Amino acid sequence: MHGQPHVLGIVLAGGEGKRLWPLTADRAKPAVPFGGNYRLVDFVLSNLVNAGFHRLCVLTQYKSHSLDRHISTTWRLSSVLGQYITPVPAQQRLGPRWYTGSADAIFQSLNLVHDENPDHIVVFGADHVYRMDPSQMLAQHVDTGAGVTVAGIRVPRTEAKAFGCIDSDASGKITRFLEKPAEPPHVPDDPDVTFASMGNYIFRTEVLLEALRQDATDPDSVHDMGGDIIPMLVDAGAAAVYDFDDNEVPGATERDRGYWRDVGTLDAYYDSHMDLVSVHPVFNLYNHAWPIRTATPPLPPAKFVNTGHAVESVVGPGSIVSGSVVRESVISANVTIEDGALVEGSVLLPGVRVGKGAVVRRAILDKNVVVDDGAQIGVDLDADRERYTVSAGGVVVLGKGARAQANGT
Repeated sequence: MHGQPHVLGIVLAGGEGKRLWPLTADRAKPAVPFGGNYRLVDFVLSNLVNAGFHRLCVLTQYKSHSLDRHISTTWRLSSVLGQYITPVPAQQRLGPRWYTGSADAIFQSLNLVHDENPDHIVVFGADHVYRMDPSQMLAQHVDTGAGVTVAGIRVPRTEAKAFGCIDSDASGKITRFLEKPAEPPHVPDDPDVTFASMGNYIFRTEVLLEALRQDATDPDSVHDMGGDIIPMLVDAGAAAVYDFDDNEVPGATERDRGYWRDVGTLDAYYDSHMDLVSVHPVFNLYNHAWPIRTATPPLPPAKFVNTGHAVESVVGPGSIVSGSVVRESVISANVTIEDGALVEGSVLLPGVRVGKGAVVRRAILDKNVVVDDGAQIGVDLDADRERYTVSAGGVVVLGKGARAQANGT
């Protein structure tokens, strides 16, 4: 066979993201904006497209409109070359029911597989911030002849209890797959480190189809890829681990090599933004050899007037900082910060308006939030708790279109 094997990519993007509420009150988790001008789904799609995988289906379900719109308007590939990225909502092909789990999502969408007839199916999650070249994982998968290859990231054994853990032998064969175990197994070459599953899988097509058919008829299954399908294939001796440490991303620095974050909680989401505005961020958005792709709206450049200034910050296009101070913050597109305001250690999503003399500290403001003149956010957490969401780490979060009034009502 010439060139690359025939691959279909499936991105699982149905996540509700309850722990990111209220950012997920009106959108699916993969559509949550990130890093000033991206959405979470842009990271996995960039990794797949940069690696040469150009036939991709994005399975959506929960409040998927903004995700569907983002994919169909941003991610246009060449139809002449047979390339596509298509959002696939739950179609109820097997009766009047939603997807019951990630495996059921693929089972209900098998028409996509039959239409494409690939040799291998790449199944990746849509919720993580990272760079990876999946073509290297595919090469190992093809070489070993495994039925499924599971990407594993090395995490300290003490932290591994929160993940699906992989127990493997020296050859890379997976011997056990354990969901959030009390006693995590260790990797063959280091007793203090565990392979955690990244939620990224590559299957031989016939192996996945057979496993999905078996799973669909099992009344005790919750039809989850990590919970049901992978353990079934591990028991059959068909599963291998891919060590994320072996992945060589073009343009990676020693510092951001192996970076992978699940930004599934408000505090993790906030912390990864604070990393982006630090002087030497761990995750480098400026790697032009492996770009994170997205579409930016046709807006003028950011503008600073009346001595308005921003330090240790990211400021998106169309934003105006007028006579105000911005410190250690991510300011997305089309944000206006008026005279005398202070924005510190905060994440402002597109369209936010901060009024004169207002104070915004350690906060996440979703799209189109309006902070009235003189209003204060993040100054008195007890008062904020009565009106807004405050995370475990003390970050104040205002949902889409909310209004913060100066008198605290």
